[in-house]
Amino acid sequence: MIRTITIGSYISVQGVFERQAEGGDIVIRVGEKTYQGKPVIK
Repeated sequence: MIRTITIGSYISVQGVFERQAEGGDIVIRVGEKTYQGKPVIK
């Protein structure tokens, strides 16, 4: 499933959902890198 997260105030990243992290964050994968941030809600 493709998900979008925000990192900081201005950066958004879109990638494949990996797992739920602590504090409401999620982890996504883009290629071989993973990113953790707050999910973007519709």
